Amino acid sequence: MGVLDLFKRATAPVSRRLGPVSRRFGSHKPEKADLFGDDFQKKLETLAIVSRRVFAGRQRAERRTKKKGSGIEFADHRDYTAGDDFRSVDWNVYQRFGRLLVRLYEEEEDLSIYFIVDCSTSMGFGDGKKFDQARRLAAALAYVGLANLDRVTIVAATDEIVSRMPTTRGKGRIFKVFEFLRRLHCDGQTGLGDSLKTFVAQHKRRGLAVLISDLYDPAGFEAGINVLRYNKFEPYVLHIVDPAEAHPTLKGDVRIYDCETGEEREVTVTAKVLERMERAWNEYKDDIERFCTKNQVPYFAADVDIPFDELVLGVFRRGGFLR
Repeated sequence: MGVLDLFKRATAPVSRRLGPVSRRFGSHKPEKADLFGDDFQKKLETLAIVSRRVFAGRQRAERRTKKKGSGIEFADHRDYTAGDDFRSVDWNVYQRFGRLLVRLYEEEEDLSIYFIVDCSTSMGFGDGKKFDQARRLAAALAYVGLANLDRVTIVAATDEIVSRMPTTRGKGRIFKVFEFLRRLHCDGQTGLGDSLKTFVAQHKRRGLAVLISDLYDPAGFEAGINVLRYNKFEPYVLHIVDPAEAHPTLKGDVRIYDCETGEEREVTVTAKVLERMERAWNEYKDDIERFCTKNQVPYFAADVDIPFDELVLGVFRRGGFLR
């Protein structure tokens, strides 16, 4: 679904509901300023401090997890089974109730966090605000993960995996993140279902998969999210939205085209068409949120006009990224 498709929906009969198809017109313009300058970096440490919570992971790090194992803080009991270490038996419980129970503790572990950044042409539409916002959010959330000793990987995706930053740990590696994200550019068609099939095949260690995209996917926004769900990753959807796309500054007879496929369509733009266009845009956004809610996938709409640090705090309040 893209601007062209929204126009199709807006100019079609009310009873006709088109599924997601193509994309948008425009191209990404060169950046005029460093995305990750001094002001950006000054805000990162504050965000990291706010982020201290309980995550779910595998190996030891700086926080507790919901997983049970060998730690120092008591979590629960379970029945003793053959092969368990007798030193873990709670003998006080045995003396009182005659039951052999093993003490479980909360482990201090890390989390594997994968940031999947949509680098298709639609993300660079117009002045590139969506792509810039996506990269800022990826960098800020990656820093939070690195500061908490989590394993961070960044993947650039279109209809294939076009680039990958190898897994890294430690907040001193944030400059490696900056360098990787600066080199990315928008090009190619969106096909998150196909690209994420490659992603799950390449990453056997499951973890939190943060999908950062405008979700204008011809195959449907559900495809990529479902690939992550069905392969036992924990998807988190950061939906990059530009409200200006809901009410383009067009009037009269115009020819619009899809920036990824080149498909064209002649449209007579009237006030009523623009009203239906805005309604279709909002309906599509609501469809995504409903799908995520139904499938218990954390969802957050990231407006390009809101400062990145406010959005990151919103992500923390919404839940699903911090545990």
